[in-house]
Amino acid sequence: MYVIIVGCGRVGSELSKLLSDEGHNVVVIDKNQASFERLGGAFNGLTLVGNGYDLELLKQAGIEKADAFCSVTNGDNTNLVSAQVAKKIFKVPKVIARVYDPQRAHIYAALGLDIISGTVLFAAMLRDKIIESRFSSYLIETKDLGVLEIEAKDSLIGKSVGEINIPDELLVVAIKRLEEVIIPQATTVLKAKDVLLAAVKVASLKKIKEKFNL
Repeated sequence: MYVIIVGCGRVGSELSKLLSDEGHNVVVIDKNQASFERLGGAFNGLTLVGNGYDLELLKQAGIEKADAFCSVTNGDNTNLVSAQVAKKIFKVPKVIARVYDPQRAHIYAALGLDIISGTVLFAAMLRDKIIESRFSSYLIETKDLGVLEIEAKDSLIGKSVGEINIPDELLVVAIKRLEEVIIPQATTVLKAKDVLLAAVKVASLKKIKEKFNL
């Protein structure tokens, strides 16, 4: 993929290195030349100094052939304007903006922008650790679904995944078994010490926890 990343702070630099290491073509834009030092010597992408909403700079970055655009600076206004420019003017297929203010996140998501709010995600992660240690609502971007961790023990051992699944309420999507992760079939039989990762309807969470003694 050809990816343009605006902002070379801690998030932007890590994202850039991850994508570059995977073989993607990466262009990083930042207002501060010194920020590119975070990329290290192994980074083989392109770096440009300037604003992520500068039309000429974006053309220089190759935005007209970009598959994805991600703005992750520390300023909400910059991220939102840059994302709008990429989406509305250059028609980039996949545009993502980082937003700190949760209120703005809801507003701009309603306008059709793909928004990532670190504030909301981190708060949700902390909430899950405090209230539901086995349940992670932040992994799926909806308030209707979450991911529940279930340890296979007692009556679950020897049962198939098909017997565990509950239509419209719970679906086992992965099994952590020893040093590997399995994508199960309905016929996959559970073994001792297996850990199930299941998509769960939040409305059914209490019922599911009672059923599996969690």
